[in-house]
Amino acid sequence: MFLTLFAAEEIPATIVTFVALLMLLQLGLTPAVATLCSALLFVPWVLKSFMRPWLSRVVNLRWQLHFVEALLFVSLVLLAFSFETVNGKWLNGKWLVFLALLLVSLLSAWHELVARMYYERTLSPAFQRVLTIPKHICSQVAVIFTYGALIFFVGMLQVYFRQIRYSWALGCYVAAGFFLLFAFLHLIGFHGVKSEELRVKNKSNQLEEQDIESKSNSSFLTLHSSFIILFLLLLPQALMFHARVLYLYDTHAHGGLQCTMQEIGFALGTVGVIAFSLGLFLSRRLITSTFQLFNFSTIALVLSPFVYLGMTIWPPQSLLALCCCTMTAQLLFGLGLGACRLLVSAISGIRYHNTINMLQIPIVSAALFIPMALSGWLVEQLGYNTYFLVNALTAPVCLLGVWLLRQR
Repeated sequence: MFLTLFAAEEIPATIVTFVALLMLLQLGLTPAVATLCSALLFVPWVLKSFMRPWLSRVVNLRWQLHFVEALLFVSLVLLAFSFETVNGKWLNGKWLVFLALLLVSLLSAWHELVARMYYERTLSPAFQRVLTIPKHICSQVAVIFTYGALIFFVGMLQVYFRQIRYSWALGCYVAAGFFLLFAFLHLIGFHGVKSEELRVKNKSNQLEEQDIESKSNSSFLTLHSSFIILFLLLLPQALMFHARVLYLYDTHAHGGLQCTMQEIGFALGTVGVIAFSLGLFLSRRLITSTFQLFNFSTIALVLSPFVYLGMTIWPPQSLLALCCCTMTAQLLFGLGLGACRLLVSAISGIRYHNTINMLQIPIVSAALFIPMALSGWLVEQLGYNTYFLVNALTAPVCLLGVWLLRQR
């Protein structure tokens, strides 16, 4: 039953993290505005840690979990309904979609916190370690369903109905239906925690958080330097995060590949997610076994932008070639993202030791925010070929972060 909890939380989280950019682009927003709005959807994930001290005082997390899941279902229905609103009385339909996405993002961050805290309080640490790989698999299958299958399904609906808004509305209704199914299973399957056990675990969690906070306050400069190094490590990927979708979606006249929704859903949402998950799994295994392989992980992080630079020089002529390119880039991204775990542990202690999705960690989202927000505007100013060349040239900046980490 706990595996469905991690699968359920990825449905709305994936919509606001990956799918939202395509939604906004198809509603007519320019790349600059679309990437800015998509980056703003990361703000609730950045602020998520400020909610944890308040949630740690909540006694009955199970009912709060059910309450948040009910709100998430309503927000997904509102998102679907906002697509059918062409011109609202106060806001244009596209901005209603953005506000609905922002609400989904806020509730998703809240749900992720409550779900993880309920999971930690209910299961023993030994059983949590047993579920590490299965919950990772379930969460990534949910990402593939939402990022890959949902986009493919919406693309097919657009071909059949010839209506973008109506197709997205139906797709969101389907996603809301699947999430409701998970919420219903949790309602009848989850149980509360015994009061005495809850008091003991509450006390240990509070002591742990106070210890982390005291260490953070005692090493203020160290935390800030660690965040700067993390920003340098993630800069090439942050610049590429939304730009790769823009490149695949944009027309030939603007220098893009002009891929269909089905091709984007399969190449990025299915093949790309599988490759990213495999790379992240391998990096975790390799880096935990020997620290020397940190250099290998960093090189993988640096090489990923060069794949899209090569795609602008030699555009793929088939779906197979496109999938090979996206698979290589995402595999390298997953391998490289494992290197950031060392800095995440240095900043946050053991709090995010078992985090499923590295992109949902507050400090990682904060490091990605500014480059992601500016990427669409830079693409409009430079063009895709020059932009990905500049993106590839940020690799020395990434290596500078590694050098600074070595000096510590």
